[in-house]
Amino acid sequence: MTYVDGFLVAVPKSNIEAYKELARKAGDVWMELGALSYVECLGDDVPYGEVTSFPRAVQAADDETVVFSWITYKSREDRDAIIAKVMADPRLQGDEWKSIFDGKRMIYGGFKSFLEL
Repeated sequence: MTYVDGFLVAVPKSNIEAYKELARKAGDVWMELGALSYVECLGDDVPYGEVTSFPRAVQAADDETVVFSWITYKSREDRDAIIAKVMADPRLQGDEWKSIFDGKRMIYGGFKSFLEL
């Protein structure tokens, strides 16, 4: 079974193209360094719920959209090794992302797969 890193972030609608560019660059790095897949999705049908919702989770404002992303790996061990390489890769150094989205509102975590159909 694969190991999955999941991410949820609010991105200002005015920064979508900049986010896409950053995501393409990051995705190329992750894939080159061994990830099995790298997926980025823009919110399309994500209503603001009364109690819980994707937008509420990241405190999305009216001028923001939710981005849901995941990266898959062969195992947790592969993920840990790949993440270390990604974090050290000079192509992803710097604070470019800080002008695109608020990292303090990002939700992320690693997950063990238990079912893959």
